[in-house]
Amino acid sequence: MDPAVVLVLCLSCLLLLFLWRQSSGRGKLPPGPTPLPIIGNMLRLNVKDIGKSFTNFSKAYGPVFTVYLGMKPAVVLHGYEVVKEAMIDHGEEFSGRGHFPVIDRINNGLGRWRPEELLGQTSPCDPTFILSCAPCNMICSIIFQNRFDYNDNHFLKLMEKLHVNVNILSSPWMQIYNNFPALIDYFPATFNTLFNNAAFIKSYILEKAKEHQESLDVNNPRDFIDCFLIKMEQEKNNQLSEFTFEALVVTAFDLFGAGTETISTTLKYALLLLLKHPEVTAKVQEEIDCVIGRHRSPCMQDKSHMPYTDAVIHEVQRYLDLVPTDLPHAVTRDIKFRNYLIPKGTTILPFLTSVLHDSKEFSNPEQFDPGHFLDESGNFKKSDYFMPFSAGKRSCLGEGLARMELFLFLTSILQNFNLKSLVDPKDLDTTLVAKAFTSVPPFYQLCFIPV
Repeated sequence: MDPAVVLVLCLSCLLLLFLWRQSSGRGKLPPGPTPLPIIGNMLRLNVKDIGKSFTNFSKAYGPVFTVYLGMKPAVVLHGYEVVKEAMIDHGEEFSGRGHFPVIDRINNGLGRWRPEELLGQTSPCDPTFILSCAPCNMICSIIFQNRFDYNDNHFLKLMEKLHVNVNILSSPWMQIYNNFPALIDYFPATFNTLFNNAAFIKSYILEKAKEHQESLDVNNPRDFIDCFLIKMEQEKNNQLSEFTFEALVVTAFDLFGAGTETISTTLKYALLLLLKHPEVTAKVQEEIDCVIGRHRSPCMQDKSHMPYTDAVIHEVQRYLDLVPTDLPHAVTRDIKFRNYLIPKGTTILPFLTSVLHDSKEFSNPEQFDPGHFLDESGNFKKSDYFMPFSAGKRSCLGEGLARMELFLFLTSILQNFNLKSLVDPKDLDTTLVAKAFTSVPPFYQLCFIPV
């Protein structure tokens, strides 16, 4: 048969399938922009800043609307009220895990950080590496009970491959690949790098797991791997057990990705904002001098006595808006939500930007202002709108650890160093490079000057 005829028949079948799915499900879902066959609403989405597109759609269709990412519908939640109603009030129904094809294919005790490791950085430097190493070593301490030297070849390879993968996943075009997973097979070069790097990290974790198994003492677990292995032994006769070597590797791999780059990106942007706003830096250092002093390291007990520092950290996270559309959720059953019927399995995208930058809660949402988290007396002020870790049953598992790391790392740095910009702070550009799957800070350099 003529290849052209085959192509036309295939396209016709896809078009008919798309129209059938539209007619059978469109009336039940919230309104939204009219999709095109096969590609859905992709042409109307700004892949470099999908949030702007969502905000524009919300003005036309309200706080709950449907977009078609390819042939699959996704319900977007825009604004605090609707996000809270879905993620918290109906947490069980909205707790399903949404599809992330690229990640799905990949997945077929605290460490000690010394601020002295920044010594020698009085000359201009890009802080990315050092700020990635410290959180990664914390995760390594939890998983392996092992802290690596920053010159260790194994550690450097792990860091390099993890960083490359995060850059690939943060690409604006990753949203397109996730919605059209077949493209992965037609553009293999980038994804081969992604998958090969993931395989390297997983093989390292598996090697460590086997070493742990040989020296395991069930009465004296040393770290996460030991605890997992003990649970595996307890359930070895359960054929349905989810505690397997494969699950161990995947879980540890997820901890690496989620626990390293998210913290390092937030710290990197925090230092840039502090360079841009030296008056904020001065107030934080003044609070450090009053509460902690210079003769001991910061600890978490200090946090409750440092409202301004706490407010600054919260404002960095709010302003950065690290994961604008959250990780995809899915409804676990058919649910009637705000007079719309959302079928089981439908992808849900809680648009966290619309919460973190809501002008009803934050007086200057597009400005960096620690005052958003301070009351009139200078005390720390909590906000229900603060959702950088998402909310509900699928909120970030490592939220507690992340809060500790951000506080301890940032106060340790500012206790021991002054930050020096290479240009006038007024000329620093804090505009994010991209806001796709994750927000990406711009490149910059600074000097760490010992106090």
